[in-house]
Amino acid sequence: MGTFFESLDDLKPGTVTVIGIPWDENSSFLKGPALAPARIREALLSSSANLCSETGMDLGSEPRFLDLGDLEITGCAAMLKEVEEVITGLLEHGGSVLSLGGDHAITYPIVKAYGKRFGGLEILQLDAHPDVYDEYEGSRLSHACPFARIMEENLAKRLVQVGIRTLNEHQRMQVKRFGIQVIEMRALQPGLSLPFEGPIYLSLDMDVLDPAYAPGVSHHEPGGMSTRDVLQLIQGLDVPILGADIVEFNPQRDPAGITAMTAAKLLKEIAALMIKSSADLA
Repeated sequence: MGTFFESLDDLKPGTVTVIGIPWDENSSFLKGPALAPARIREALLSSSANLCSETGMDLGSEPRFLDLGDLEITGCAAMLKEVEEVITGLLEHGGSVLSLGGDHAITYPIVKAYGKRFGGLEILQLDAHPDVYDEYEGSRLSHACPFARIMEENLAKRLVQVGIRTLNEHQRMQVKRFGIQVIEMRALQPGLSLPFEGPIYLSLDMDVLDPAYAPGVSHHEPGGMSTRDVLQLIQGLDVPILGADIVEFNPQRDPAGITAMTAAKLLKEIAALMIKSSADLA
């Protein structure tokens, strides 16, 4: 990791750094999300589209947008430490980080790094699942558990979950235990106003989208958001985005590349908002 960080010595503050975390060993149902970072990049750079966001920012000519490639994780036991250390290093070099998963288990070590850097962190989670199991199939580090670990370690002062449509009794108890605000999909209304006080961390699980818009996920949960729903919600945020992750895209269930292109679209829009956030916070 030394060479990786030495290459960042002249990283300009306010740069949005993209890093892939190709990890799915904590996935419960299907493997495949480890293949996602490469597929998202292929879609992002496809000649069928361009690198402009809807706000008009051209990431292709934007010096504050930097793709650092994929993190090489040495093994299961090392994953948490390695991800946390890399994200910590990027933040110390003045960048903000947009991580490409991988399954949702990667969010726990990422938020550990963000929690050390930013006190009173607030998190917006867009997801079909709350991911607050105390343990799942014998693992406390499953992709079904990251927000239980985040909240029990007080890494965030507020967690707002939007798009949830799979709450069971245990999860409802966990939501109450941690004081999580859950906006279930059945109650989602246009023009939703979210109660954030300051900058946020955004965690976007691709299965927040209805399978019609994102079939390339391991867990199909009908009744989700449209691509435009997600874009409008993100674009309507009135607080800066400090960092973000896009997780749970499974290319093995995406033969037509629809979900890859949707993930690339979301990457562009989130990156543009993060760059604007960095300028606003400077």
